[in-house]
Amino acid sequence: MLDALITSKTRLKLLLKFFLNPANTSYLRGLASEFSESTNAVRVELNRLEEANMLESFFEGNKKFFKVNTQHPLFGDIQAIMLKYIGLDTIIDKVLSNIGNLEEVHLIGDLAEGKNANSIDLLIKGDINEEYLQKAIKSVENTIDRTINYTLISNKINDLPNKNLSLKIFSNNR
Repeated sequence: MLDALITSKTRLKLLLKFFLNPANTSYLRGLASEFSESTNAVRVELNRLEEANMLESFFEGNKKFFKVNTQHPLFGDIQAIMLKYIGLDTIIDKVLSNIGNLEEVHLIGDLAEGKNANSIDLLIKGDINEEYLQKAIKSVENTIDRTINYTLISNKINDLPNKNLSLKIFSNNR
């Protein structure tokens, strides 16, 4: 449905890349390679988003890097739309809120890196009802047309390698 509203596939890829995980930064050629798009197509969309103040840029050496402007008035709204687009809002509402003593959930894998994917990979920490979790995931998968893979862990998520490639989507602050 979002494809009808945002007709540029490159723009949609950029919005996913930067708004799903605000920690993401990238440069023109890296994005063109990642998206398998021409540098010109990516440059045009980067310029539009930067002119709209949705992206900020900075230089490291001779490379111009881009990142999301989290201070933009529409940042929260666009991020919510991106989460809804990939189905995370449904997972949070229908699965995570009812599975027991949940401590944290992190999105990992391609989606955490801002790449569109057919599966959602989660790290889940807490004392939960795994039987309920499996049933709820099957129900949600039919709704969002994506598979959901999860790993239950007992150690701290922050102690994991590549923690910068994860995005916290739920935390039960005590």
